[in-house]
Amino acid sequence: MKLRGRSIAARWFLGSFGVVAVLLIILDITGFFLIRSYFYGAVRQYIETQANIAAGVVDRLYAESGSDYSDEVINSIEQFEKKNYAELMAINRDGKVYLSSSGFKPAESYDMPDYYDAAASESHNGYYVGSFGSGERIMAYTVMNPLSGGATRIVTSLTKIDARIYSITLGVLALSAGILLLLFVLGIYFIRSIVLPIRRVGATARKLASGDFSVRIDNESSDEIGELCSIFNSMADELEHSENIKNEFISSVSHELRTPLTAIKGWSETLEEIDDADTRRKGMRIINNETDRLSGMVEELLDFSRIQNGHFSLHQSNLDVIAELADAVLMYEERAKSEGITLTLADSDDIAVVYGDKNRLRQVFINIIDNSIKYGRKGGHTNVSTSVSGGRISISVKDDGVGIAPSDLPHIKEKFYKANNTVRGSGIGLAVADEIVRIHGGSIDVSSEQGEGTEIIITLPLVSGGKR
Repeated sequence: MKLRGRSIAARWFLGSFGVVAVLLIILDITGFFLIRSYFYGAVRQYIETQANIAAGVVDRLYAESGSDYSDEVINSIEQFEKKNYAELMAINRDGKVYLSSSGFKPAESYDMPDYYDAAASESHNGYYVGSFGSGERIMAYTVMNPLSGGATRIVTSLTKIDARIYSITLGVLALSAGILLLLFVLGIYFIRSIVLPIRRVGATARKLASGDFSVRIDNESSDEIGELCSIFNSMADELEHSENIKNEFISSVSHELRTPLTAIKGWSETLEEIDDADTRRKGMRIINNETDRLSGMVEELLDFSRIQNGHFSLHQSNLDVIAELADAVLMYEERAKSEGITLTLADSDDIAVVYGDKNRLRQVFINIIDNSIKYGRKGGHTNVSTSVSGGRISISVKDDGVGIAPSDLPHIKEKFYKANNTVRGSGIGLAVADEIVRIHGGSIDVSSEQGEGTEIIITLPLVSGGKR
């Protein structure tokens, strides 16, 4: 897998794997020195003990015979029982080796740093670890003999000890390499399980950004990555849904704008050519109505734009919301009659004071009543009623019209959404109304059964004691 400079894999390799590798190297180096110190310490303790024993024997025999070359001393050196592991030497007062358990005397140029240290130190002993003339590593220990003025020296080879140390060190290194390899394999597997899905998410996101809303991520896991993929797919569904609604909205608004514009243009051309008073009045009335219709659509679009941009402002004061509702019903009575629908407002002597924007609330009532009439049946009814309870007023607008399909009902308050594209309208009026009511601290609830009608309930908080 390619490690890019700032990728997750690269950061893991440099951060986690690199740190573990450095720590293992430090531990291996430290372990090597500790192991060598342990083995060398054991060898030193051993040869020190043997050298002290041999020195004690030499001193005792010298005291008895008074000669460095007594037969007892010679036999003791030559018959040194550990000669297979170490060499025992007797050194005279001139610093020359005169006896050796190996039977060979070293050359005149034979170097003995440990003897020189022992001769110069107050402790009368010296220790040396180093290379012999042949390159072999040795350990030597010398003890001075006060009676004879000479010294006793033991030398042992470190070849086998070093081989044992190196074999243990290699084993530790192999173990460390195995740990690093296992960590690397598991890390790569873990990183791939994260990086590959994220790359798929990134590739899908780029396709979404380019306008392809049909792409989805194949999700086969149930962990956090799987949850991310599920959320991403849900987001893609919402984007596709919003894109479809937007396209439908553009098509619907284009149609809605084209119809009144066509009527206005057609009647304008007709009025230029006809001098009939009745036709002129009819044409002017149609032009006026279509202009009002265009104005209302443009105002809805502007309101929606203000809401989206956060520039939607209210001019609030205490008002009788039932009186405003009655005015809205009165405005639509004639319109309802022309559509063959009976519009009624249940009588109420209550005065429900709400702190709000009179014009905006009237806009909400008009939108709800207008929708009820648009989707009503000829010969049907639209009933408007109010009820006050628990410091809130509920306004019900109920019709026996075509109703709303169950699949459309959850989306009815979404922007650009139209449940019935055969009916005029931009599809944002209810979304604007819902936002206005929400800003007033209320809510709009919609219930409907297809073919039996729809009920919309607007709930608003009442003013307590004449103040909000």
